[in-house]
Amino acid sequence: MSWQDYVDNQLLASQCVSKAAIAGHDGNIWAQSKGFEVTKEELTKLVQGFDKQELLTSGGVTLAGQRYIYLSGTDRVIRAKLGRSGVHCMKTQQAVIVSIYEDPVQPQQAASIVEKLGDYLITCGY
Repeated sequence: MSWQDYVDNQLLASQCVSKAAIAGHDGNIWAQSKGFEVTKEELTKLVQGFDKQELLTSGGVTLAGQRYIYLSGTDRVIRAKLGRSGVHCMKTQQAVIVSIYEDPVQPQQAASIVEKLGDYLITCGY
C-alpha cells in the first residue's frame, strides 16, 4: 500500500477525517489529501512540538495556514481545535500522521482512526 493509499483509504474513507497528511519527522510530506496545503515548515514545528510542547502552547498549531488552539498532547499525540473543527496528530517511529476533522465528527472518533493507523505503522517499523 502506498502512503497516498493510507491517506485516501484509511483516513479519508473513514469519514471521520476531512483532511490528512503523512510526513516524515523532517517535515517532508509523503502523502496528503487534495486541497490540504500543509507546508514543510508547519510540519517541522509540529514534530518539534511533540518533544517541546511549550512551542505549541504559546503559538498554537498551524496547518495549511490555519492556526488551531493547542489543547493537549503527549510525546505521541497532539490535539488542537478551532471553532467546529479540530486536529489530531500522532507521531510514529519515522512518521507523523496529521488529520483535520470537522463537526459533527467527535474528537474521539478522529482519534480512534488516526491512532489505529499510527499503531499499525509502528508495528511495521514506521
